[in-house]
Amino acid sequence: MNKIYYLKTCNTCMRIIKELNLPSNVILQDIKETPITFAQLEDMHKLSHSYESLFSKRAKLYKEMDLKNQSLEELDYKNYILEHYTFLSRPVLIYNNEIFIGNSKKNVAAAKAALHE
Repeated sequence: MNKIYYLKTCNTCMRIIKELNLPSNVILQDIKETPITFAQLEDMHKLSHSYESLFSKRAKLYKEMDLKNQSLEELDYKNYILEHYTFLSRPVLIYNNEIFIGNSKKNVAAAKAALHE
């Protein structure tokens, strides 16, 4: 399934979605309105092989909960992502069984290339 997980209140996500010029077969899921499910997170993990790579260390809650000073393991990352949408590194695009996580220029360029090759 081709899908992008994003926040419509995030200017960066919205800019990237415009920049990607998504094909009509990509489903958009605002993770605040429709939280990611356990199964969706498992699908992301199968492609990324790491919950940590899906986890946002820039999240406001990450700082507020002082998680950087804790020793987190894969299960912790998974549980935090399921607990609150802000912990998912955004946007996450799944396209043709490839995953693109986050908003780095390199990642956006790779996603754009995959979408329009």
